[in-house]
Amino acid sequence: MDLYFSDVFEVSRKSLDDYGAFNISLITDLPLFIDPFLLFQSPKKEYQELHNSIIKYLEFLRDQSMSHRISEGLLRSWFYFSEVKQNWLGFTLQGNAGRGLGKDFADALNSNLARIFASFGREHITRGTHLEKLCLIKRGVGRDTISDFTTNLIKDSLLRYTESFARKNINPKYTERIPVSRVRFNYAMERWESSEYTLPIYADDYVLLTPKDILTKDDVWINRSDYLVDLNRILDAVPNEQLRAELDKYLISVLSQEPKKEEYDAALIEFTIRHPELIDRYIRYKEDHGDQAVERSYQKVADSKLLYVEQFGALVQYLSDNTLFYSILGNTAHEAYQRILFLKDVIENKGGWKYLYKENEPIRKEEDTHILYRLTWFGTPSDVSHEVDDGRGPANFKISHGSQDKTIVEFKLASNPQLRQNLKNQVEIYKKASDAKVGYKVIFYFTDAELRKVQNILEELELTRDKNVILIDARKKLSASKVA
Repeated sequence: MDLYFSDVFEVSRKSLDDYGAFNISLITDLPLFIDPFLLFQSPKKEYQELHNSIIKYLEFLRDQSMSHRISEGLLRSWFYFSEVKQNWLGFTLQGNAGRGLGKDFADALNSNLARIFASFGREHITRGTHLEKLCLIKRGVGRDTISDFTTNLIKDSLLRYTESFARKNINPKYTERIPVSRVRFNYAMERWESSEYTLPIYADDYVLLTPKDILTKDDVWINRSDYLVDLNRILDAVPNEQLRAELDKYLISVLSQEPKKEEYDAALIEFTIRHPELIDRYIRYKEDHGDQAVERSYQKVADSKLLYVEQFGALVQYLSDNTLFYSILGNTAHEAYQRILFLKDVIENKGGWKYLYKENEPIRKEEDTHILYRLTWFGTPSDVSHEVDDGRGPANFKISHGSQDKTIVEFKLASNPQLRQNLKNQVEIYKKASDAKVGYKVIFYFTDAELRKVQNILEELELTRDKNVILIDARKKLSASKVA
């Protein structure tokens, strides 16, 4: 089954490991991200130079923003970036085509350069300069945006990294010499330049490898959520009682009697804009604990390799070798339903449940079940779109075969606190928005308590006999030899 880079290009997984590259899936993006802090923190000189090159470009943008109003043409040239989809990493899981960094990102960066980035290169609190400052202020600028921006600014290095591996390890029949646009910035000409590389080709596009030691999962080290949680601790460490008093007074003046988290967080961000030195205090704290970032990211990437490549890959291989899973034909409703049932049977009765655990702990993210299901649709003639937003929110999967044959599939974990509301509303809404005839709800449960929770919800919603609601028992099973 040609699911991963190693399969498609006929190289050993060991050769990729030895090279330091992550063995990406060429079926779906994996939720891994480049964290620029890992470049900053690394003892490798080449990584530190890459981080310096990122900061140099941001300083260029800042100087341009502060010196004159930037035209729409230059804004597009300097601030807009496409997603580098060829690395098959990211958040969307919809194939490998993401949204890129367009007008919203460009406007946010341009408007914040003079305020938040004004001290770039001249910091006196932090040990270095960090582009992640942007994500601390602008809501919606998260790990995927920071990763995409970083990837674009180090694209030349990643291309050369991939080219070096390809020349030594990949049969030339799988590679081509191709031009790639916007790979390095010419400061004399103030424009992006193209270059040519010998790269592995898949589905008429090049593929990009990424070193494991600059990847993370869940969030980058410097992030908005941590900042909002840590702000009080940061203030306690700041030798400025007046600043603490100002925050307390400000919060009293702007918050309602019983503020929701969104209101409280917005107030903290507004206070931060007035006192940007708080950002540098937070970043210095993160710098001082940088070893934890390296250790955390190493473990998360190792866990991702185990789950997404080794365990999910083994489950897909089992489905291929031992079932009729990949010979199912029919309309999308039949095909989707039968594949769900095959997956259910393998997990419940053929030992497949063990691929959903890591060190005896079950998966706890619904996106992991989405990745598994997307991998199992390898080779189908149907179009399988993930997180499709047809106007009323994103559905997990839309399976379509032409314009008239569409089916929606929603995956949920029984542990999801919004499960009842999801079951009540989601699939019917998505079916109408997508003109789908059928919608399935698939729920994974890992404990007896989770099963009871689901059963109670289904009974309350009168869905107990609904064949379109499918439960998958992923509880640990004893082997036959251990059953008394």
